[in-house]
Amino acid sequence: MEEIKILEATLRETVESCLADNRYVQIRNLLQDMNHVDIEALLAELAPDKTLRIFRMLPKEIAAEVFAEMDSDMQQYIIESITDSEVVRIMDEMYMDDTVDFIEEMPANVVKRVLRNTDEATRKTINQLLRYPEDSAGSLMTTEYVDLKKAMTAGEALEHIRKTGVDKETINNCYVVSVRQELEGVVSIRTLILSAPDTKVADLMDTQVKCICTLDDQERSVYLFRKYDLLSMPVVDQENRLVGIITIDDVMDVMEQENTEDFHKMAAITPSEAPYLKTGVFTLAKNRVMWLMVLMISATFTGFIIRHFEGALGKMVVLTTYIPMLMGTAGNAGAQSSTMIIRSLALNELEFSDLLKVIWKEFRVGATTAALLTIVNFARIILFDQVTLWVAVTVCLSLFCIVCLAKVVGGMLPILAERIHLDPVLMASPIITTILDALSLLIYFELATSILGIA
Repeated sequence: MEEIKILEATLRETVESCLADNRYVQIRNLLQDMNHVDIEALLAELAPDKTLRIFRMLPKEIAAEVFAEMDSDMQQYIIESITDSEVVRIMDEMYMDDTVDFIEEMPANVVKRVLRNTDEATRKTINQLLRYPEDSAGSLMTTEYVDLKKAMTAGEALEHIRKTGVDKETINNCYVVSVRQELEGVVSIRTLILSAPDTKVADLMDTQVKCICTLDDQERSVYLFRKYDLLSMPVVDQENRLVGIITIDDVMDVMEQENTEDFHKMAAITPSEAPYLKTGVFTLAKNRVMWLMVLMISATFTGFIIRHFEGALGKMVVLTTYIPMLMGTAGNAGAQSSTMIIRSLALNELEFSDLLKVIWKEFRVGATTAALLTIVNFARIILFDQVTLWVAVTVCLSLFCIVCLAKVVGGMLPILAERIHLDPVLMASPIITTILDALSLLIYFELATSILGIA
């Protein structure tokens, strides 16, 4: 990793030196053999004006790919800095899904300029894709795919691919459609190449096509790609007409986006689309303060419980020393279970009908772990704490009950949340910790008053 950073720093210094001396040919020769992702990473380290100068040197095919990789701020800067003819050059080379993603991030004045410099057919396609709901398969797809007819031979299909495939995002899989554009099958380029030229596409195609509807959630596409090991997948409308495809690179972006959102929600933070360093302090505070306020207010219930048992605590103050341990163990045990269940729900390994199975399994897991924790804790209290036997019994019995309850609650709440159409991730720590804090205190004090006879 350190060697890569050194090479990147050396390359950046070389490029900046060439810029200072106006050695543009050397820069062009240096960049033309680089991957477009690496070029974008290099440009991201330069000042905007230098990035623009180098961007204008790139061949149009590479420029479009680099542009698609840039963040929205740099894309806006470039569009506002270049001529209309250069805008046309970029838009003509970009794939439709990248174009739509770019337009969705831009302010109205930039969008108007871009659309003004595209042809009518492209504008119509862009507007059509923009009408699909956010986070739907329709908003994710591209309309640039290869379609074939059943009556074609393998030789005719290959000739058709040669003529039309140059501007398509992928030609690995070609989709067979009817006259009404209804999806009928799929055939791989490998199959076409290896088949006799006079073999009919109808005899080569696979009719068991895995597809997704335009209005389906984009998370379903991630599930289907993972389950069937797909590289691309067709998108159909309500009448089974092929309207686009989703490719693996788009799915990888969705996976990263969804994972980031889940991490934010698990930490009780409102998800933000902008990178951390480019998100303002006020925005970060706004995304965090509401959840903190909710958790703070909900945590006051633990205060009410302690106040309710204030008399019992006053008679045996030693009980207070074990409260942090019990509450912390409860939160950790519940977080373990909720994390496992949330992940299983995300992978479609569980559904609501499995609720009782989950409760029974988590109870047994809780009982097993609680027994081990109780034995260790009892030995620690007897050996190192100067308390009576019954206090040790009270603490350890409370620990056993609390861990069992935490495991069951942690496994149950995410499934119930999904059942009422809430994101199961909301049931992760710290929310579940707050809930279990109150429940653990109730169990502890109720057992203490019963076993020790204090009230």
